Amino acid sequence: MLVIIGYIVVLGSVFGGFMLVGGELGALYQPAELLIIAGAGIGAFFVGNNGKAIKSTLRALPQLFRASKYNKALYMDLMALLYRLLAKSRQQGMLSLENDIDNPNESDIFANYPRILADKHLVEYLTDYLRLMVSGNMNAFEIEALMDEEIETYEHESEVPANSLALVGDSLPAFGIVAAVMGIVHTLAAADRPAAELGALIAHAMVGTFLGILLAYGFISPLASVLRQKSAENAKMMQCIKVTLLSSINGYAPQIAVEFGRKTLYTSERPSFIELEEHVRQVKSPGQKQTEEEKV
Repeated sequence: MLVIIGYIVVLGSVFGGFMLVGGELGALYQPAELLIIAGAGIGAFFVGNNGKAIKSTLRALPQLFRASKYNKALYMDLMALLYRLLAKSRQQGMLSLENDIDNPNESDIFANYPRILADKHLVEYLTDYLRLMVSGNMNAFEIEALMDEEIETYEHESEVPANSLALVGDSLPAFGIVAAVMGIVHTLAAADRPAAELGALIAHAMVGTFLGILLAYGFISPLASVLRQKSAENAKMMQCIKVTLLSSINGYAPQIAVEFGRKTLYTSERPSFIELEEHVRQVKSPGQKQTEEEKV
């Protein structure tokens, strides 16, 4: 939604300012130059990327027009889920998590957090490392190194769509110049025409430079920035899981481990210590009740 609002502001400011000085929008309508710029940009996109990068970019485009799902409520859900899993493992042993790990969609714990469960990548990341913890064959340093490698790989893959769009955005001003030069060449070929017609042809040629710069910095390049921000938010969720699980492996109680994870979050979404403590307290009560029922 913010992307669409931003586009409206860009168009309103640019064309509104042009009209305020007496410009006519009809003069800016040059489909031939738009074809040159857009076609060359799309062609450069295909030339500069392999099949995997192209598919990754096309899959990422719909995310640009959706509101970010990463907010305080989602982070609270994540930390509550981590707390319940770690509390269960501390009370009943790590082997008690096997069913939750193998079938998260059928797990009573995961079922309480549908927003987390809907993120398949995040659930897979969490369950994979819980499975390693259950196996007991890896120490904290080995698991931390493996987590760092996976987060680095994810960040590298997430950069591919952003870099692809940034490359297209950087090329559009140059293609705008190409369109303008071709327009000037066409104008020089018609040098025998009256001055008024030559002026119109030159003006039409300059529209190419205008369109290239506008499309680059007003439309395409900002999308690369949005993709980087979205991937950084997802990576922050992975880092939160990493710190929390490593704290648990090192012997900290679930509530303290979750507090360690809280510190990794961005300040704009990070709940306060009191908010997290109260949330964990609310989660803790039904968890203890369920444990008593299982014992009976």
